[in-house]
Amino acid sequence: MTTVTVEHTPHERLAEREKAGPHTTKAELNSLNGKIAVLITNAVGTMWCAYAFTLLALISLPEAIKAGTAALVAWIAQTFLQLVLLSVIMVGQKVSAAASDKQALQTYKDAEALLKIQDDVHRLIKLNNELTAQIHAATCKGDPAPVAAAKASAKPRTPRKT
Repeated sequence: MTTVTVEHTPHERLAEREKAGPHTTKAELNSLNGKIAVLITNAVGTMWCAYAFTLLALISLPEAIKAGTAALVAWIAQTFLQLVLLSVIMVGQKVSAAASDKQALQTYKDAEALLKIQDDVHRLIKLNNELTAQIHAATCKGDPAPVAAAKASAKPRTPRKT
């Protein structure tokens, strides 16, 4: 009788994952530079800041109009677009980062669920093997006939020609 042993040893990466958790943008706040950058981004990257920059840029618009076409084009490109779009782009980046964090967290939770299911499957395989061994021991106690019959029925049959 062949004995199959199924011993499940969880991979060491599982313990690392459990301790670390999902990696999100909040994990990037480890350095002073990172903290300062996030602070400034949170202050400048708001629609209220974009509105304030718009008002600031509009203060110089009358002078740009009086100075002519070249000055007006320069005002649009250098003053208005840079001031206003900077904040709007930063708001968009924050929205994208938040969505990315949500997706990373969901992927992490899905992977955790799959790992739990995998552990459950390993436990069921082990239980199945133990029960199969018990059934085999109970049905084949000293009588080799059932084993021979099981082996005979397990042999592939050749198809009949009609």
